[in-house]
Amino acid sequence: MSTTLENKPAQSSTKVWTAGTLTYSMGGIAALFFWLLVGDFAWSMREKSVGPMAQWYLHHLMVPNFILGLLVSSLPAVIQLFVGPFISVKSDRTRSKWGRRIPFLFITTPMAALGMVGLGLTPLVAKWLHQTFNDSSVAGAGIGSFLANEMIISVICFGICWTLFEVAVIAGKPVFDGLINDVVPQALLGRFYGLFRAVMLIDGMVFNFWVMGYVPTHFTLIMVSVGVFYGVAFFWVCLKVKEGQYPALPPVPEKAGVAGNLLGAAGTYCRECFSHPYYLSVFVMMMAAAVCFGPINTFAIPFAGHVGVDMKTYGQAVAFTYLISLSLAYFLGWMADRFHPLRLCIGVLIGYVAVTAWGSFYARNATTFLIAWILHGLLSGCYFTCAASLGQRLFPREKFAQYASAAALFSAGANIFLAPTMGSIIDLSGNTYRYTFAGSCLLAIIALVAACLVYGRFRKLGGPAHYIAPDYREGRG
Repeated sequence: MSTTLENKPAQSSTKVWTAGTLTYSMGGIAALFFWLLVGDFAWSMREKSVGPMAQWYLHHLMVPNFILGLLVSSLPAVIQLFVGPFISVKSDRTRSKWGRRIPFLFITTPMAALGMVGLGLTPLVAKWLHQTFNDSSVAGAGIGSFLANEMIISVICFGICWTLFEVAVIAGKPVFDGLINDVVPQALLGRFYGLFRAVMLIDGMVFNFWVMGYVPTHFTLIMVSVGVFYGVAFFWVCLKVKEGQYPALPPVPEKAGVAGNLLGAAGTYCRECFSHPYYLSVFVMMMAAAVCFGPINTFAIPFAGHVGVDMKTYGQAVAFTYLISLSLAYFLGWMADRFHPLRLCIGVLIGYVAVTAWGSFYARNATTFLIAWILHGLLSGCYFTCAASLGQRLFPREKFAQYASAAALFSAGANIFLAPTMGSIIDLSGNTYRYTFAGSCLLAIIALVAACLVYGRFRKLGGPAHYIAPDYREGRG
């Protein structure tokens, strides 16, 4: 029997689920989940491997923490400001025979794969260019002398491939989330994202327990392999998952010229996303929660090396946190469906504030770092599992990608400054990496306060049982 997903008429004799015009039997739901989880496996393999390997490579080059923060965190945030909103709105408004999400994924998938392959080949290309400039007649003057520095040329090559990779990932993330929102029945979103997180955690366990220790000696082979696997697997998912039919779009008033159309679209985007106080409070909550884990995650590998934790031990500690999170993933997804993700997020943030407060004082050696790191990893994993379907529960369904991109803009704005600032603090303090826990604790407190405020407004809008996402024209709601 073909596993390609098609529209099928509902049958009264069997249980069915619907998502828009799509109708699924139990077998259809199983096929849908299988292919989306294949995509998630490829996506997670990329997410759990490329970031840590990029951190290791830059640390290996002895790049200052300020520059590491700029490349790993600030550069993607700047890209997010420009790419995220455009792609999200364009995807929401696209109508084609392949759907409104799949066409964009066909474009971003090979771009991301090519970026990863380029990152893997960076050491070889940089070494060749370094040798070429050293041997050339212009190596002693001007630009030739500048490029003859191996660290500089390696960072330039890394930056080019990293930019291509991040553009593709940032463009693809809201589209893939939008695809899930469009094809997965809302009643199953929490459990689906529980499975989603389980697959991600299995990816992380495999990479960190068995592969991370080989990164220093096999960086190129591992990075290229991940890039090729991602491209092939995600492309196959695009062929198998089918979208339903979408309502016709309302007419958009034409402005004078291209500039007028762009300004009109930007004005509509800002008016719809940023004029309602409730959505602004949701964006602030999501921003603070998303970035509160960043200070620790961005500098975890340099922190581990500073206190004497080798890459193998570090990878095994990460795998252990994933193992615990894996055992909780489906249960937390079920809890999100049963009690609502917003309630669960508030509980997790309370625990995270306590853990990071402890780490900011006591993460001074290998043992205390590993304890704080494992607890951080466990609670951050719980948060992402609980919050996975939060946007789908709070934002208007038909414009989900648009509102999700607006939330991401808030996070991007914070990330532009957060990692370089944290890196500068570490550099100026003589590599006192436990300040990363203090930074995360402060941000988690902000997220917790914002979440409590959102929850109060959420209850006034109907609460878990009767919530309806307000229209931006409804005033203060």
